[in-house]
Amino acid sequence: QVLLVESGGGLAHPGGSLRLSCAASGSAFRIKTMGWYRRAPGKQRELVALSASGGITNYADSVKGRFTISRDNANMLYLQMNSLKPDDTAVYYCNAAGPFDGTTWSAVWGQGTQVTVFS
Repeated sequence: QVLLVESGGGLAHPGGSLRLSCAASGSAFRIKTMGWYRRAPGKQRELVALSASGGITNYADSVKGRFTISRDNANMLYLQMNSLKPDDTAVYYCNAAGPFDGTTWSAVWGQGTQVTVFS
């Protein structure tokens, strides 16, 4: 199994920056994709950015050019958030997917970290 722990959320003003981190433990070597999702108040959880094997990345249109997802090894995932807007306020979740037991594809979630952007 894989355990994910996020950190780095907090408060920021519009135009400011925050960096989220996600540490994976357990069978992290079996992770194939990792990503960041968010849930804003009153809205459904949505994909923010995805990182897949081979260096493939994908971003929601709303964050393109402002957010950057990166992985520095098999165990850490980051989300650099620049030019923050009030609409970025949400709980951000780290996600990892892969055949953690060696055969069956599954996904796990972190506990979430709050990001609040206010004037």
